[in-house]
Amino acid sequence: MAGLLEQRSIDVVPDDERHGTAFSQFTLWLGANLQITAVVTGALAVVFGGGAFWSVIGLALGNLLGGAVMALHSAQGPRLGLPQMIQSRAQFGVKGAVIPLALVIVMYVGFFASGSVLAGQAVGELTHLGETPGIVIFALVTALMAAIGYRVIHMLGRVAGVICAVAFVYLGIRLLDRIDLGAVLADRAFDLPMFLLAVSLAASWQLAFGPYVADYSRYLPRTTSARATFWWTLSGSALGSQWSMVFGVLVAATAGDAFLAGQVGYVVALGGTGLIASFLYFVIALGKLTINVLNTYGGFMSLVTSISGFRGQKTLSPRGRALYITGIMVVGTVVALLGKDSFLASFKDFLLFLLTFFTPWSAINLVDYYLISRERYDIPALADPRGRYGAWRWDALTVYGIGLVAQLPFLATHFYTGPLVGPLGGADISWVVGLVVPALLYWLLARRDTTHIPEHTILPAQAASGEDSGAGTTGTAAART
Repeated sequence: MAGLLEQRSIDVVPDDERHGTAFSQFTLWLGANLQITAVVTGALAVVFGGGAFWSVIGLALGNLLGGAVMALHSAQGPRLGLPQMIQSRAQFGVKGAVIPLALVIVMYVGFFASGSVLAGQAVGELTHLGETPGIVIFALVTALMAAIGYRVIHMLGRVAGVICAVAFVYLGIRLLDRIDLGAVLADRAFDLPMFLLAVSLAASWQLAFGPYVADYSRYLPRTTSARATFWWTLSGSALGSQWSMVFGVLVAATAGDAFLAGQVGYVVALGGTGLIASFLYFVIALGKLTINVLNTYGGFMSLVTSISGFRGQKTLSPRGRALYITGIMVVGTVVALLGKDSFLASFKDFLLFLLTFFTPWSAINLVDYYLISRERYDIPALADPRGRYGAWRWDALTVYGIGLVAQLPFLATHFYTGPLVGPLGGADISWVVGLVVPALLYWLLARRDTTHIPEHTILPAQAASGEDSGAGTTGTAAART
């Protein structure tokens, strides 16, 4: 256990602690996406009125587009060796980064809760204790694995990827034996709003990984190819999610109310009874465990990043990690228990609403990293509000705010529908606006003043080589690479 327990948190990972290959991103994200919530997400495209044929195509497009954005974030990990949201201090300021971070933390709690609802059903059936005890047991196991950290998360992803892939192949065979696939896909009538809903559901699924995807690539050696990291991340995430979502489309298109009445129970009944049913309940719990551990770990990172921006904290002990994770677990479990009876409708709105807040952040972060700073950052300054990045970077925060407001006319949820949704036939294209508008505005604004960008990435001396190599621009011993 001592070898598995992660010692790092929000601090940079030294080169001598780096390990693994880019292929680890494929196994992690494949395992994280072969799970029941992705099945439900795909099913929503049909449940809310879409045809199976165009839903499958729309989901594929959304997974590729959103997955590409998510994978661009993943490629930042090996280069900087930092958690994703720490790096965003370069755009928003050491304290200003807390504004998008607060929304990120809400996202993690929401995903923890929604995942616990479905996994709790499986654990409750597997243990014969019922749904509520199942949710609590699942939450405790999730918190324990998240507290252990990075290595066990990747191990879990590899195991889940293999086991869940076998289970989904089996379930797919069982489903195709029951349905007439040609008849299900025969309706080719194109409905633009429903097609865009499918695209948005998949894109939001992928974009929601953006704020933490680099957390799981930051231990890769600095020499790891950015291209390899990008493609292995994209292929694992897009393949796993599309596989699950297509299964969800076919189930929803053929099962109707039987699926809506109990997603977990229906999927397990499709596979069989007895030992097979027990195995499938285990698979559902395992798949949800993988993604919920990611959400809990990401929530912990984001919470520590938020607090440390004001306290000047650079490291965190394993005990401190455990306390933060316990807090996230408790809040997420309470939300799960309160919302378990209205899961399906709430989850769709939750996904699309969160997308509103994360697309402008992704746009600003990626434009800064790849086009403005060109991968050059002063890492010690990311912990210093008086350093080159300052406490608040109002240019990026203003663009972020504009990006949020620009999406509102195009947003369609049960609790708010923008005025331009009707003229577009009910289509929700807010996520496209949320990527394009802030990306263009930030690029136009940020390229006018690049004085805060170092000539080379500046690393803490102790992380780069263990030697004091002189003072960086923030007065901290640093090394140039």
